[in-house]
Amino acid sequence: MVSPFLPEQEKLAAIREALPATGAGIYLNTGTCGPLPVEVARAMADLEAWELRVGRASYDYELETLDRMAEARAAVAAVVGAGLDEIALTHATTDGLNIATWSLDWKPGDRVVTARQFEHIGALGPLYTLRDRVGVELVMADIGDGGDRRAVLEALDRAILPGTKLVSLSHVSWATGAILPIAEIARLAHDRGARIVVDGAQSAGAIPLDVAGLGVDYYAIPGQKWLLGPEGTGALYVAPDRIERALVTFSGYRAYESHDLVGSATPWPSARRFEGSSWHRPSVVGLARACGWLSMAVGLEWAHRRGLGLARATADRLARIPGVEVLTPRESMATLVTFRVAGWPAQAALDELGARVFAIARTLVDLDALRISVGWFNTEEELERFATCVELLAAHTPETLPARRTLAMLDEAGR
Repeated sequence: MVSPFLPEQEKLAAIREALPATGAGIYLNTGTCGPLPVEVARAMADLEAWELRVGRASYDYELETLDRMAEARAAVAAVVGAGLDEIALTHATTDGLNIATWSLDWKPGDRVVTARQFEHIGALGPLYTLRDRVGVELVMADIGDGGDRRAVLEALDRAILPGTKLVSLSHVSWATGAILPIAEIARLAHDRGARIVVDGAQSAGAIPLDVAGLGVDYYAIPGQKWLLGPEGTGALYVAPDRIERALVTFSGYRAYESHDLVGSATPWPSARRFEGSSWHRPSVVGLARACGWLSMAVGLEWAHRRGLGLARATADRLARIPGVEVLTPRESMATLVTFRVAGWPAQAALDELGARVFAIARTLVDLDALRISVGWFNTEEELERFATCVELLAAHTPETLPARRTLAMLDEAGR
């Protein structure tokens, strides 16, 4: 059983037992989907089995669902440093980014600022739509790889002119892994009269986070990545002063204060007014259970400290290998490490790493680079094994790399 008070190695062993996918290979792709905890999968399976036996249509079950949604909001709020009424449930980070972006009253000629480099399409999609359908001016600031804090702030100072309506940026770049100085950017945006929406896909659960303290207006959060919840879940933080003023499509009874208000015409003064409908109830339970497990069993402070330390050590280890170029700026990195191996197309390198040490990672096609997501559940031994395999690749080309060992499978007759 995982407990925050176990000695380090006992705790790590218990965590890995509770995350079975960590035994399938060197799990280095939490930036896409994190490993699912056993107790999360069990809670979801139990509810799915109950729905199968009893059905999903009773009024009492609907009221029970409202309570489970409240639990999920509270669990997310505890992880990201928000108030209970400042969290809305969504179906993904992209869902939250769209809700936030379209909550403003857009008119032709309005101005929105984002980064030229490495913003995810989930954030860029609504901005391109605003440009093409509404006639909004889309300005892309050149912030480089995001690692030079001064350069980032200077570029945005030039781009965020008075009258800018919205600034849309990632907290952690999904491509380079750089942490942007969001608190300073938020102050700059507000000084110019702009609102700010933040893509938290690679930050929520991965690094220490106090969304209220950042001073942002909106912060979109995924459930399936560093929070270790199921896919199709997420959340949106909404600053209190934006809740009443935003343009939203009111979702009906799910946004009312209590069961007694179902059918009332008085909406919640909370972020719940940003929520849609049609929730997969086992997934809502899974999100709440995952956040609770992370906060109470694993411990956020421990997870953040260990994850950031392992990521930095891994980046430093890879950077020492001749022929390896680490693209992640180590002076402002989170838990993603992006790198290239000279002479190796990224996909070919990933194929070899997967076959030789069972590394589970991904490529970034536009950069022709590999990206690993270093988790607090990884071990030093497996990260060294991964780096040693990268070292082997860097010493060769795809043509000169020694052949992998193969295992001959014989039938009962020995053939």
